[in-house]
Order: sequence, then structure tokens, then C-alpha cells
Amino acid sequence: MFYRKPLEERIADRVAKRRPLEEGKTFEHGPAKFVFVSLLVAVVLMHVVGVAIVMAFT
Repeated sequence: MFYRKPLEERIADRVAKRRPLEEGKTFEHGPAKFVFVSLLVAVVLMHVVGVAIVMAFT
């Protein structure tokens, strides 16, 4: 009555139901892509601002 499959089997069943990944698709999780792109943009902006500050004082 209260029997449930083990966690590993439930995960395996869920993965088996998914459609195959598309060729060239790196991120299948939208929020992960958003975080990655945001961090990339932040690092580039920090470098540009840092170079501008250094150039202004030399």
C-alpha cells in the first residue's frame, strides 16, 4: 500500500522519459545559463573598469 520505488529507480525512470539532448545545446537548465552569463559579464566589466582606473592614474 505504501510501497515506493527506491530513489535511484525513480530517478532512472524520470531520466528515461526525457527526450534526447539536442546537438550543440550546452545548458539545458535556463537559470544555470543565466547565472553563467551574468558572472561572465560581471568579470568582463570589472576588468574593463579596472583597466580604465589604472590608465586614468598613470
